[in-house]
Amino acid sequence: MAEPIFGVVPNFSEGRRADVMDAICDALQVPGAHLVYRQADADHNRLDTTVLGSRDGVHRAAVSAARVAAGLIDMEHHRGGHPRMGATDVIPFMPVRDVDMAECVDLAREVGAELANGLDLPVYLYDHAALVPERRSLAEVRKGEYEALRDAVAKGERLPDLGPHAIGSAGATAVGARVPLVAFNAYLTADESAAKDIARTIRESSGGLPALRAIGFAVPERGCSTVSMNLVDFTTTGVRAAYDAVVAQAGARGAEVLDTEIVGLVPDAALSVQDADHVRLRGFDRRTQVLERLIEEAS
Repeated sequence: MAEPIFGVVPNFSEGRRADVMDAICDALQVPGAHLVYRQADADHNRLDTTVLGSRDGVHRAAVSAARVAAGLIDMEHHRGGHPRMGATDVIPFMPVRDVDMAECVDLAREVGAELANGLDLPVYLYDHAALVPERRSLAEVRKGEYEALRDAVAKGERLPDLGPHAIGSAGATAVGARVPLVAFNAYLTADESAAKDIARTIRESSGGLPALRAIGFAVPERGCSTVSMNLVDFTTTGVRAAYDAVVAQAGARGAEVLDTEIVGLVPDAALSVQDADHVRLRGFDRRTQVLERLIEEAS
């Protein structure tokens, strides 16, 4: 009988310094855990990773990498296109094989407590691991990013669920449990204001597409903007539907979609070859970015 497989997808606020990213990725590789994917984006200044393994393995991998990131990343000097609030920005655990969501919730809260007590990091529990309904949304937890959160906590507001009531140079970390999602970005010939407006129009919270979260921001390094989307249930709203919505909204504003990208891994059912062609996907590799193809290697 196959062993249960847990997944964790830590995101770090570094996408430019190769030595720092290598140190973080080295720290993720502990017994019982397999680093199966890493993707850095210099524009976003962000490193996205995926680790598969046993419960104990992914636990130790997440804590080990957070310790390294806290020592190497100073949020006071971090700048990038993607919203962020900490050196280790988010640590979402997910069920991959023969694991249920309740187990991931327990694991997230356990890791959150270890980060708070062992590394003195402020921790916010989100999504299925949230302790209060208003913190289920990562966007709400990270609202205003590092700077706004630092200032709010200093005033005694938006206090973390675990850890110190002060935001230091390593920032704060959101630890959660969620189903596998699709992180999908569309790059536009539009300014930041238009990208924000498009994101606001298409996301579920504004009455747009169900199970879609979206934000818009400028990408000055490419001379364009992006609508950055999380498809939290691709069976409800998939990549093609999200792309078509962005195209329609961009066209109404006199803009076009340049290309799109998948950040991290996707379930095989989330992206057919036809879908990839339709959405003008750039830089996607089925051999290394389809989750099911990596599970056997981690077994």
